[in-house]
Parts: sequence; C-alpha cells; structure tokens
Amino acid sequence: MGYQVFVYFYNPNIFPQEEYYKRLYAEKTLCSYSNVKLIEGDYNPQEFYSAAKGYENEPEKGKRCDRCFELRLRKTAEFAKEMGINKFTTSIVISPHKNFSRLSEIGENIAQEYGLEYIAIDFKKKDGFLKTNRISKDLNLYRQNYCGCEFSVR
Repeated sequence: MGYQVFVYFYNPNIFPQEEYYKRLYAEKTLCSYSNVKLIEGDYNPQEFYSAAKGYENEPEKGKRCDRCFELRLRKTAEFAKEMGINKFTTSIVISPHKNFSRLSEIGENIAQEYGLEYIAIDFKKKDGFLKTNRISKDLNLYRQNYCGCEFSVR
C-alpha cells in the first residue's frame, strides 16, 4: 500500500536560527531529490521554550525531549487534520539516539486526540540509518551534530 507523502518541517526547537536554516535547506534538497512536497511550519522558538519551561536542566532523552516531541507531533497532527490527511508519522525516529517506543506512544496518543492514525515506522530497521547516511553523503547534505535545541548543545 502506497502513500502520497508530504514533509511538514516544523522545528521551533532548533537553535540557533542559522542552524535552523541549514537543516531546512538540507530538507529542501532531500525533498526535491525525492520529488516530495515540503511544507514549512512557522519557526517560532518561543513555542519550544514555552513547552520546555521548567525542564531546561533535564538530561537528553528526558522530560524536556518528551515535551519537544509532543509539541512537534501535535503541530503535525493539527496540520494533517487541516489538510484532510488522516495518517502521520515522524522521521525523528531515524536517529539511533531516539526512543522509538516512547515516540510512538506520544504519536499514538496525539493521533487519538485528533481522530487520526499514527504510523509507527521504525526507520532504523533494515539498515535505515545507514541508508540515510548514504543518501546524505551522496547529496552532500548538512548533518547536524546535536539534537537541535540549545539545551542539547551542552
């Protein structure tokens, strides 16, 4: 079963703004290469800071990250609902540093709230992470060395 894929790029967590634009440019390049439509969400870091308030000192993979994932997946669900799309997923799980089960749980809870289906795909399986590294290298895409927020820079 195939899907018509849209990429919704919503990352108010990315710090600093220059980093955001590097990642956005890489996403645009990849979407162009893959012939996939890219829709850029608003870049409003204050939305992330509001979600992360009180969790700034949490370790990576802690509650701050959960709040960030919730913010971004909720915004994705809202976008999907507005567009009449009934399924969504996230590419965040491609990272070997992200907890697939936790992200899937968050995505599924949000999907239920919006009457949508969250597609829990572990993109790391079947050498997915290696494949993305190869594509990145072939397309000379920018590769970040931290998750994204200013707290993860530490």
